[in-house]
Amino acid sequence: MASPLARKLRRTPTDAEIRLWSRLRRKQLAGFRFRRQHPPLGPYVVDFFCAAAKLIVEVDGGQHANDGDARTRWLEARGYRVIRFWNNEVLANTEGVLSTILGTLRA
Repeated sequence: MASPLARKLRRTPTDAEIRLWSRLRRKQLAGFRFRRQHPPLGPYVVDFFCAAAKLIVEVDGGQHANDGDARTRWLEARGYRVIRFWNNEVLANTEGVLSTILGTLRA
C-alpha cells in the first residue's frame, strides 16, 4: 500500500524523474519492471525500484546532499543495490544513465 509521502512524491516529480520514468516505465528497459516512488523501504521512499534485481535508482538534487550516504548504507545493509545520479546528469545524458542502469541490472 502506498504511503501518503510516496503518493505526494509521485504527484510532484522533478524534471529529471519525469525524463527517467518515461524511459523506465512499462518494462521499456530490457523488460525490467520498475516502480516509481516506491513505498517505504524502512524509513525511505525510493525514487525507482526494480524488485526482481533488488536495484534502487535514486535521482538526486540538493535535497539528498546530506543524507544520501546514510540512505545508501542503510539500504545496502539490507541487500539492495543502490545507484545514484544527479538531476543534471539525467537531463544532460539520459542515454548514458540508462546504459549504466542496464549494466547494473545485468551485473
